[in-house]
Amino acid sequence: MSSIPSPFCTVFLFLAAFLQTVKAVPDLGNAGTPIAKPNEIVPSGRDIHVGVDAKTIQEAIKMAQPGDTIHLEPIVYRDYAGFYGKKGELGKPVIFDGHGATLEGSDPIDLEKWREVEPGLFANDALLPRLDEAILSRWFFVWNGEMNHMGRTSKGKKAPFKKLQDLQPGEWTFVVDTERSQASSKQLFGTFYLKLPPGEKLAAANISAPMRSAGVQLSGNNAHLTIRNITATHPYNDGFNIHGDCRDVVFENIRAIECGDDGISAHESAEYRVEGLVSIGNSTGITDTVAAQTSYKNVFIADCHAYDLFFLNNGRYKLENAVVWSTSQHPLTIDAAANEHVELDLENVLIRRADKTEPALVQKNATLRAARLTLENMEMTVRGVASFENCLVNGKMLPEGVVATGADKASLIRQLVPSAYQAKFRQP
Repeated sequence: MSSIPSPFCTVFLFLAAFLQTVKAVPDLGNAGTPIAKPNEIVPSGRDIHVGVDAKTIQEAIKMAQPGDTIHLEPIVYRDYAGFYGKKGELGKPVIFDGHGATLEGSDPIDLEKWREVEPGLFANDALLPRLDEAILSRWFFVWNGEMNHMGRTSKGKKAPFKKLQDLQPGEWTFVVDTERSQASSKQLFGTFYLKLPPGEKLAAANISAPMRSAGVQLSGNNAHLTIRNITATHPYNDGFNIHGDCRDVVFENIRAIECGDDGISAHESAEYRVEGLVSIGNSTGITDTVAAQTSYKNVFIADCHAYDLFFLNNGRYKLENAVVWSTSQHPLTIDAAANEHVELDLENVLIRRADKTEPALVQKNATLRAARLTLENMEMTVRGVASFENCLVNGKMLPEGVVATGADKASLIRQLVPSAYQAKFRQP
């Protein structure tokens, strides 16, 4: 047998090693996600490499035709990926492969646009081209690598903005300009303020602001797309923001880390499936709405602020093989209005409540079908319809009178929980 050239040998050895661990969610880090198993459909089109064949991500998406694959490098891009009416064909999807890339939604603040109004207090009157209440409710700064929400989060509790005289070092606030803001318009005007420790220079403060609304965004009519091996972090809205009508859209091995609103969110008549999701530090882990139809498999959610799982309206949703480390205000809510009906299927799901007790809610006009569900340190309130098969809710076996073991905890923790969270699940 002839020898394999060294570059191919390197790739072969990498893939062989990866396939042995493909079921495990990786440790969190700046390198993004590892390469997922290839799509079963072999693309027959071109390979478009961003930075080589196309200058930008958007240029590559615009160029791509059915069967083409867009390739990123495993680096950080201060950019986003927008799919607006993009369509592959059945059996010939447009593939967007991040290869472990990170789409960073924030940029370092522009020092020239901030003025020092008093020692250590800096102001900016025009941070964004346009600002409204929706953006402001999601706002944060990344301060020395950490999100600073000032006790505010989208879809959750929002502390009042601090007065300037109360601002402490390491904090920020916003003051509305009532003269420029008009009641008839949604647009807001005002000033952002940053307070630094005594003697610290703004150039040394390492502060970034979220300047993009999403990491990956779909809008309009999209079909036959595969998006994989990509991390979205620090947009002021969703990591993966899916609007419009979607058909045959697949996400594989994606991560949403510290996003201003949802890790991933489906709207309108979006239909997609996700195989491999990590959603950490977002306002919500997953929020799906309107008449979307979605399915998620192999999911880890942790340290969200408002909701871990939030399913709404007239949608049909499924979550399979999932672990949630719940510190949010609401661990699981299924809700619909009076003229709506929402349905959710849960299969082999473990939710461990790590904060003060808060029940899972199945509201009126909602249907839950649960199989091998385990809820720890939390109860469930059912105002709609719920059916159970082999479930454990805070130690109680459901359905009653039947021996139940719940989710396959050992397997789920071993396969889905990143190493940074493993110790948490070893505690009772």
